[in-house]
Amino acid sequence: MPLPRLHLDAASVCTCATPLILLALVVAGTTAGAADAALAFDFTPGAAAPGHVQVTPGTLYSRERGHGFEPGATVTAMSRSGSDALHDGFVTSPTPFHFTVRLPREGNYRVTVTLGDAAGASTTTIKAELRRLMVETVKIPQGDHTRVSFIVNTRTPRIQQTGTIAAGEVRLKAPRESTQEAWAWDDALTLEFADAQPALCAVVIEPVQVPTVFLLGDSTVCDQMREPYASWGQMITRWFKPVVAVANHGESGETYRDSIGRRRLDKILSVMQPGDWLIMQFGHNDQKQIAAKSGAPFTTYKEELKRHVDGARARGGIPVIVSPMERRGFDDAGQVRPSLIEYADAARQAAQELQVAFIDLNAMSKVLYAALGPEKSTVAFATPGGKVDNTHHNNYGSYQLAKCIVQAIREQRLPLGLWIVDDFTPFNPAQPDDPATFTVPASGEFTNQRPLGDEPNATTR
Repeated sequence: MPLPRLHLDAASVCTCATPLILLALVVAGTTAGAADAALAFDFTPGAAAPGHVQVTPGTLYSRERGHGFEPGATVTAMSRSGSDALHDGFVTSPTPFHFTVRLPREGNYRVTVTLGDAAGASTTTIKAELRRLMVETVKIPQGDHTRVSFIVNTRTPRIQQTGTIAAGEVRLKAPRESTQEAWAWDDALTLEFADAQPALCAVVIEPVQVPTVFLLGDSTVCDQMREPYASWGQMITRWFKPVVAVANHGESGETYRDSIGRRRLDKILSVMQPGDWLIMQFGHNDQKQIAAKSGAPFTTYKEELKRHVDGARARGGIPVIVSPMERRGFDDAGQVRPSLIEYADAARQAAQELQVAFIDLNAMSKVLYAALGPEKSTVAFATPGGKVDNTHHNNYGSYQLAKCIVQAIREQRLPLGLWIVDDFTPFNPAQPDDPATFTVPASGEFTNQRPLGDEPNATTR
């Protein structure tokens, strides 16, 4: 569970201009070196491998230590004989557990994890920060080990002066973002390990310069903090190779206007590099925010959307507009009832006028819901307290929507498609994955607190 540890002082945000920023990490009587140095950890009850820091079940995270397990972890260390120091021990747990490392600066990091058990089979799923799916269901036979790599983006609220962008901070929503969602904004990288029999041997974290795919959106895009809620922004990370980062700047309850007013767009533009991408999906909350204005989807909404496109292009970025997926609702004939069609049409018009790539998630979501049907479609939505939330999705539903977007990227031959993982198979929303065989494990924390913003107004028969 995210703890209220978001520190906005200069030391924690690390805005120092010197190229050698020392990490405040004291291990075995030594301090870590320059900011570009790799941080390596060995989860063994025996001697750590050369160049690695030993981590035992009693190593709990603190800012002073700079690394460790988050409180509440029920981790057991297992020892295995062998000549390979990285394979002679590991940690495991019957429930999801989190390991956090404080970092010298925000940015993109390559994480390489060694998994496996010399004496038994293992199955591990890895998420990062706020439940971003990075590695799905790695099954390793007894005696084998494997290494998996992925890229994690980290950030702080600080905005540095960049061109016409003034210095300052993102206007975070308190207490939501400063406490419950603190892992998305702090100066540390948090990894979650789970599944039937995880076997974590080692972790190496190193800064990298790679292209970044920035995401902006509402509660259906942002990193949802707890089960049963999830978004496609948390699942799309699964489908990119470890040569690109996904930076999710979406937030619950927000709109294109909020993105500007709370300086989320400024934050993105302040760190965007030429060739980076900006994928945007708003509409659910814009519908309420500007509802009183006649024709607002085709005026105000499009104008605010254009500011995002213009900002990304000015920084050499590549914008992509995504139409908002539908809410779950069916008429008496069992057909999906549209509730956001004007915003989907306005997004399409804006994309055409601005000559920007467009992904019609609204249309694909309706195909997906229709394929599941009025009753079975509930399996794609969160059900806190046993009541179906007809707007917000669960792990299964968000996983399907993420695959819709990846499929559209590939079909449209966007250059972004070069970074899609090799094991992504063509996806047809009319033939969704069988929910009975869906295997992404839930994270440990649950909530009945509904995401901010859009209220349920879709009804089902």
